Amino acid sequence: MARLQELFASQLPALRKEIKSLAKDHGDKKISEVTIEQAIGGMRGVKGLVCDTSVVEPDSGLIIRGYPLLTIKDLWPEEIFYLLLTGVKPDKEALAALQMDLAARAHVPEYVWDVLNAMPEDSHPMAMLNTAILVMERESTFRAWYDKGMKKEDYWIPMMDDALRILGVIPVIAAGIYRLRYGKGEPIPYLPTMDWGANYARMLGLPDPTGDFAKLMRLYLNFHSDHEGGNVSAFSCHTIGSALSDAFYAVSGGLNGLAGPLHGLANQECLGWILDTMNKFGGVPTEKDLHDYALNTLMSGRVVPGYGHAVLRVCDPRFTGFMEFGKEYIANDPVYQTVALTFKVVPEILAKEFLMPDGKPKVKDPWPNVDAGSGALLYHYGLTEFPYYTVLFSVSRAMGMLAQLVINRALGTAITRPKSFSTEWLKKQVAK
Repeated sequence: MARLQELFASQLPALRKEIKSLAKDHGDKKISEVTIEQAIGGMRGVKGLVCDTSVVEPDSGLIIRGYPLLTIKDLWPEEIFYLLLTGVKPDKEALAALQMDLAARAHVPEYVWDVLNAMPEDSHPMAMLNTAILVMERESTFRAWYDKGMKKEDYWIPMMDDALRILGVIPVIAAGIYRLRYGKGEPIPYLPTMDWGANYARMLGLPDPTGDFAKLMRLYLNFHSDHEGGNVSAFSCHTIGSALSDAFYAVSGGLNGLAGPLHGLANQECLGWILDTMNKFGGVPTEKDLHDYALNTLMSGRVVPGYGHAVLRVCDPRFTGFMEFGKEYIANDPVYQTVALTFKVVPEILAKEFLMPDGKPKVKDPWPNVDAGSGALLYHYGLTEFPYYTVLFSVSRAMGMLAQLVINRALGTAITRPKSFSTEWLKKQVAK
């Protein structure tokens, strides 16, 4: 099988022809209508963005390039990136070539460490990561090529180079931030003989005598890599990139969105609720205690973090995959056991007891999302610094953002520019 760059290049003529044909032959066909509720509610559910790397189906969850997530959960992150870009799983030769490519780009310039060391000691790890990516913009191949002049159809080539540079360096920077920010010692260098996910786990410096933490890290990076194109981080990255900003600008911007409490902080909030529950009951609660506590939480106007999803109407397959990992590797861990008990109790409450006056459930989806379980696994292996959890998410989500950037530059996707309107105009439409 060809190297990533070669395979991607060979696919482009057919992809470009398909996109041009769709626009030319069917450009006037409507694919979506927008309600006032959607316009006011963040455009939720409005179909107006093409993304081929992955889709999220309400009845099945995340599907990456046609593969339901749990059917590819054993792929390493590098394989997922290859799949996101090409729709093809790499063979051993192609995987080895990609791993060598990433290792060759894993060196962090000294000026990046200088900037990070100069930041205030209480800086948020996400601010440190986004700053580090942005300060490396000077190394952008895309900007250098664009400034010299190049053909539009070649935009993807330097964008691919930027994407691989960021992917090579981001786990090194992220792990270094963990060590600097939490007093763990000097950054640990990338080891070219190890895979990308295991390297990240190793560079954090946490004890891992069995190698199980490395297995979890590969799974975590796989599961969080992509989630369609409309989530805040991916869409922000796409919008910035659509202006032909290079990948360093676009990814840093996307990660700034991921830092928001409504996007990337959910797993630490979920784990916090689990730990508070355990603290209240002095350990793993009984099923009745947890039932009463969760019901009281809901009735008081609060939520059980991690339960309910804006799109899904089934259990998030990422949650299922993490619970399967926990059952195999940390079944006796009290935090994991509390997460498992919550999964047994809370969906039943949401579906049958937490009801509106007409007897219908107050929430459309009683099932857990990925964040309800991932934090417990990280906590077990010693990663207990909650503010850092979003950085882990960022290292993974960079794969999806970068894959989409490369594809969009290859296909010549237009600049993002939806039409906005005033509230006064909206009121006039209602009056009509």
